Amino acid sequence: MPRATDIAYEAVRQMILSGEAGAGSRLGEAELAETLGLSRTPVREALQRLGADGLVEVLPHRGARVARWTRQDLAEIFELRALLEPYAAARAARLGQDATVLDDLRERCAAMERAAAEGDLDLVARLNGRFHAAVIEASGNGRLPGMLTSVMHAPLILGTFHRYDAGAMARSMNHHRELVAAIAAGDPAWAESVMRAHIRAAAAHLTEEEEDQER
Repeated sequence: MPRATDIAYEAVRQMILSGEAGAGSRLGEAELAETLGLSRTPVREALQRLGADGLVEVLPHRGARVARWTRQDLAEIFELRALLEPYAAARAARLGQDATVLDDLRERCAAMERAAAEGDLDLVARLNGRFHAAVIEASGNGRLPGMLTSVMHAPLILGTFHRYDAGAMARSMNHHRELVAAIAAGDPAWAESVMRAHIRAAAAHLTEEEEDQER
């Protein structure tokens, strides 16, 4: 049976990732406890965990709120991803993957493409996160998921795919397919190069959007 803290953690996490609780929104312990039918202690512990994940800012004596990121924050997030995810992709290719793993990655690509074609961009974002998580898992480095947890939520919270035009979306989908091809070919350099281009393209697009909004 799930612990109360785990229940609170998953519930608030979904509120944030779904956009129900937007960036900067206050997360009151008392209100959340009442909504979830829990005491304040597990809610407080859940907010601390979400703070460690980078989804929540816990402010001393002022409660908590959904994290919001400055342009500098985004630059740091994508810099870390551009360092760690290409390494994960290269390692996944170097290790070699069995047919089950490769078929799973291809199905994840297909699911994203279907969601994009149907215009369900929130689903695209969730599936994209799962695809990247699967590549990281395929790297065989058990420390990478924990290191990347706090920066992998950015596309979900920022609604990155809602900002893509048709060309940017097609490029992102093609990167996924090429990455799987590189891993299947057992070519670390190719896999690393594709993942780095993929992350940099997303960062560049997001930065352009932020600059346009500030004008």
